[in-house]
Amino acid sequence: MSFTVRGVSDWQAVKYAFVVALLAGGLQTAYGQAKLDTPQQTNQKIQELAGLTRVRPADTPIGSGDLLHIEIFDAPELSRDVRVGDTGDISYPLIPAKIAAAGLTTFELESKLAQLLIANGLVSHPDVSIFVKEQNSQPVSVVGAVNHPMVYQVGRATTLLEVLSAAGGVTDDAGSMVVVTRPAGRDPVPGQADGRKAGPEEQKITIRLQDLLESGESVYNIQVYGGDSVTVPRAGIVYVLGFGVAQPGGYVLQSRGEDITVLKAVALAHGLTTFAKPDEAVIMRTNPATGQKDEIPVHLRKITKHQADDVRLLSNDILYVPDSTGKKVLAHTGAAVVTAGAAVAMYRVP
Repeated sequence: MSFTVRGVSDWQAVKYAFVVALLAGGLQTAYGQAKLDTPQQTNQKIQELAGLTRVRPADTPIGSGDLLHIEIFDAPELSRDVRVGDTGDISYPLIPAKIAAAGLTTFELESKLAQLLIANGLVSHPDVSIFVKEQNSQPVSVVGAVNHPMVYQVGRATTLLEVLSAAGGVTDDAGSMVVVTRPAGRDPVPGQADGRKAGPEEQKITIRLQDLLESGESVYNIQVYGGDSVTVPRAGIVYVLGFGVAQPGGYVLQSRGEDITVLKAVALAHGLTTFAKPDEAVIMRTNPATGQKDEIPVHLRKITKHQADDVRLLSNDILYVPDSTGKKVLAHTGAAVVTAGAAVAMYRVP
């Protein structure tokens, strides 16, 4: 069985509807709460808060892979750069045993090296200075919907907002959550006996972006540590098509913690047209068991009159609202619309 619209095939109708959607304004970006209604405003606030909420500077422990510069003022011939090995040790001339450096601060290693220089009869009153020339032991991966995915080296106490700011903020299609993943069995700050123990399992800390930006409190703007991974998941997209809505297109699921429902999707598409057939609308949704698209009837008129429940939309759903001159298209043609839409995605705030 096939449907036709004004004498053309259902596939032609879908392609025409999608072209109209692009000409009408492309794929729209739906931001639920007005306070953070554009990615530009969100990123500006990330930068501002990152500068205001810097954690008090603290010595970061030395780790494997770090390059240290050691300066011996009384014996400049002993000054040099040394790399911390995979085992956390360094080798130093005229000192027979390797020196354990990982987990120590530069101040602690200065004191330790001074004692070794005296014990080995190399310098009677050594003045030792050490600084980290290259930090490679405290990587934080920043991935997902950020403008510049990167590996951020934590050279001091660093907050989540600072890491997001360094990655250029979030992209247009960012979701409403930030996920910090901390590996199993790793202390937040190696070598510091501050009572914190390494967790036996991987930790996932999920924070709402809105909470992070509106409060700036440490319960949301947490510290990140070497080995952490910061992920900003991408939001899904729902598609509102058909001549029954004023501005068809794709809408990013950016609901700030709230569900996107049929009525909200219609509102984002600037409402129904004069000739819309609201009780013939359908949701085209991929069936995870079969991979095919199922058609779910939607009675918009009943929903607006509170005679039926509003329906929650899922990522990649297609809400199709026909007009009085057309009929519903087949579900299987919706997949082509999504594919075409992904290839020419354009985002702007309504």
